[in-house]
Amino acid sequence: MVEADFEADRRILEAIADWCDRYTPLIGLDPPDGLLLDVTGCAHLFGGESALARDLLLRLKQQGFAARAAVADTVGCAWGVARYGGQGIVPRGEIEATALPLPIAALRVDAETVAGLKTAGLTCVADLATRPRAPFAARFGAMLVRRLDQALGREDEPIAPRLPVPAAMAEQRFPEPIAREADVLGAIENLARQLAVVLERRGEGGRLIQVALFRADGMVHRLEIGTGSPLRDPARVRKLFEERLAVLRDACDPGFGYDMVRLSALVTERTEPAQTGLAGPDHAEELAHLIDRLGARFGLRRVTRLIPQDTHIPEYAVAAVPAHAARRAMAAAPRVEQDTLSAARPLRLFARPEPIEAIAEVPDGPPMQFSWRHITHQVAQVEGPERIAMEWWRDDRGNKLTRDYFRAESVAGTRVWLYREGLYDREIEPPEVPRWYLHGLFA
Repeated sequence: MVEADFEADRRILEAIADWCDRYTPLIGLDPPDGLLLDVTGCAHLFGGESALARDLLLRLKQQGFAARAAVADTVGCAWGVARYGGQGIVPRGEIEATALPLPIAALRVDAETVAGLKTAGLTCVADLATRPRAPFAARFGAMLVRRLDQALGREDEPIAPRLPVPAAMAEQRFPEPIAREADVLGAIENLARQLAVVLERRGEGGRLIQVALFRADGMVHRLEIGTGSPLRDPARVRKLFEERLAVLRDACDPGFGYDMVRLSALVTERTEPAQTGLAGPDHAEELAHLIDRLGARFGLRRVTRLIPQDTHIPEYAVAAVPAHAARRAMAAAPRVEQDTLSAARPLRLFARPEPIEAIAEVPDGPPMQFSWRHITHQVAQVEGPERIAMEWWRDDRGNKLTRDYFRAESVAGTRVWLYREGLYDREIEPPEVPRWYLHGLFA
């Protein structure tokens, strides 16, 4: 005897559920030791319900698991037959004839309820089905009556899938497992071609696409790619998964090979047909493809774009958002125009302005010299000031002083963007003096 490890039991049950995904994507957990599979529309792929159940049990036995299975029109009937009946296939329309002889424990009720009913001389489902329901509900609760109705098909009981149901899906099985990356990518492209037909008919494209690689030994690898725009081009889908596999390598070991590959569009979005032939190159499409490739290799959230914001405060004027989601953000962002041919501000600012020591010819004038990181710079040319008042109504740290920004170039050629914080005699009273900061560098 050993101590029970419920967490390990849960993990192995989830692993078996992942493996059972080869039969149907609609799989629900029934802890601590059961799985619920909705095989509607899937059984014919395996030669019928009996053949599917035999294949499932045989494969689980080869992996070292002892399992029982039953197929019925209702979850309750299948659950009871698998645990208390002869297991197998319950013919359509014979739910009551199969469920009535089962013991009351087959209704998925607690042991206390079973013991109470046994004391009253009620031992099988038929004893409950042929008697008035109100006394049972009053004494043992409404759940007993509900479980009875679910087992007999009088009340519907849907399966809650543990994984999201894909909007569109295509899969391919192989008589012999495949292990070469080129074969896997070829299968993905072929499935993407099938998926494209379905998505084109709906006028949609995939935004989140997943490939499930089912290994012959029962392990399942799931890889996902996100896209910046709706996608249904098979060649591009293959290229994105090629980038993803290049990153994973050993983490996606094929072992003895994959005997099934499934491609699913988990998230889709409406897309309009693109004009081709008469138009020039679509640079926006090329940029979107580049973002998708970088996202597949490094992760979507690591590829960002800077989006203008509705504020004149430099450190808040742009926000970094994931590049694949930047299309909507850019459409809603304010249009920023510059009144000069040169760059008014550096493309990238410091995370925090760095304090410097500066000397000006007059108190409110531009700097003639400044010291930054222990190095003194003589100013050769300077332009400014650009006066920016702080948004006092948004400020929560007391930083309400006006800033005068200057674009300065040192004798050595260093071009900086610095500012003086505070106005003499208006915001800062002597003997206090305004402070100088360096906010960014020009290229």
